[in-house]
Formats: sequence, structure tokens, C-alpha cells
Amino acid sequence: MKTVGIISPAGALGEDREKLESAKNYFESKGFNVKFSKNIFDSKRYLAGDDEIKISELEHFFADPEIDIIVNARGGYGSIRLINQINYEIIKNNPKPFIGFSDITALLLMIYKRTGIVTYHGPMVISDFADITSFTEDSFDKALNGEKLEFTGTTIYQDGSAEGIIWGGNLATVTSLCGQDFIPDKDFIFFAEDLNEPVYKIDKMFQQLINIKEFEEHCKGIALGDFLDVDNEEWLEEYFQELGERLNIPVISGFKITHSKDKITVPIGKMCSLDGKILTIF
Repeated sequence: MKTVGIISPAGALGEDREKLESAKNYFESKGFNVKFSKNIFDSKRYLAGDDEIKISELEHFFADPEIDIIVNARGGYGSIRLINQINYEIIKNNPKPFIGFSDITALLLMIYKRTGIVTYHGPMVISDFADITSFTEDSFDKALNGEKLEFTGTTIYQDGSAEGIIWGGNLATVTSLCGQDFIPDKDFIFFAEDLNEPVYKIDKMFQQLINIKEFEEHCKGIALGDFLDVDNEEWLEEYFQELGERLNIPVISGFKITHSKDKITVPIGKMCSLDGKILTIF
């Protein structure tokens, strides 16, 4: 019987203990054992306890041969505090699926950069597995089973086709890594989503990335997920059109990469193509 390790490297669980139990029941109904990190109920201000314990548990969960899959409890904030203290050799020597989104993007991208292991931008315990939709479950299962994935966007801001690895995540968290060595050294399709950000900040965050030579050199296309609760939809549409024209690469929106309940699981680091509205991950 396989074991799911549920870990909490970011924000404190708060009032969500019932959701944690619901997620545990879900995994057990699928035939998994469930193991929680020691800090799962810890709280230190807005954090899930002390950084030292978080790092120790992350390394332990990768090293533990009884744990087959690691799913993050929630996002919030805290992952970026850990990235320069992790022993990535432990992770590299004990590869296993590591799944999360939002603030967890920092760990997804740094683990991929430092180890080459595919990580998964996908559902988390509190937001998803406590009450998972069939859409999210189906995408999660296919991604972890290594199946070919094909998704259809809705809006073409700049048409074209491109190939590379699929790479990205929550836009604000990706840009929080600026100053680190985190950009892939190979061509990629950048995917992004965000929540509660005004258009000028979305513009600024993309600009931060474009200002990085390696990003502009290797970014061959952009697949946009949801930008929820934005302040001005018309401005956002104008900006994405401008972004595609400026970079002269395919820019397509409408992919279910999102903070909403129905979300796709994206295996970061796998080869993909963006052709018209179709994103294919091999």
C-alpha cells in the first residue's frame, strides 16, 4: 500500500483541521496510508511553525522510503524562507512526486532547478483534496500516471507555435525568486496564474522576469491561467495583447491553472508544445 505524506512548509493551518481530516479520509478511500509532518498543526504568526522543523520534515519526507507522494497542506506564505537552507542532495537521491501551488511554487521551481526532478503544480490538501472535484481529480491522476496531457485555451493574444519544457506557477511567487538562480537553462513555455493582484502589478511582475536575460532568452511561449479578482479586466486584456506583441511569442489564455476548485495538474520540467490554443505536455 502506498503512502501519501502531507507536509506544511508554508502558512499555518488555522481553522482548517476538519478539512485536513476530510482530505485524509479521501486518500484512505483511494487505498493510501497517510502520514502528517510533525509541524502540521504548528503556528508561528502566519507560518506553520519554525523554519528549522519545516526543513527537517521536508528532507525527512523525501528520504523516508515509506512515503511515495508528498502533497502540501496549503500555501499562504513561508516557502521562500526555506529555499537556501534545504539539502537538495537528499531530494535528488530520493525522487518522488511533490505537489502544490500558490506559495509552494517557490519549492516546485527550486527543487526542479537544483535536482532536475519533475515537480507538480497541482491540488493541495486544504483547498482541494478536502472536497475534490472530478475535474481536478482526473487531471491529477493523469499527470501523476505520466499520461500525455492536452489542454485547450480560449484566447489567442499572439498566435504561433513553440516547444520547450513547461515551467512556471503563481506569478507573484515566481517573481519572489528574483535574485536566485532559478531560471531553467533550456527553452520553456512559461505558465502563470495569480489572485487579487491589480493589473499594474501583473505588468510589473512580468517585467521583472523579462528583465532577466535568461528568462527572455529561453521563454518561447506563455500559457496563462486565471488571474482572479483583478481590478480591471479590460486593462488586463490590453496588457496580455501587448506582452505577446512585444515578445513576439505565442501568448494564450484560458487554461485551468488557477486558485479555483477545477484545476489542472502541470508537471514542471516535462517537454511540451504550444500550438494555437492547444497546450500538449508529453
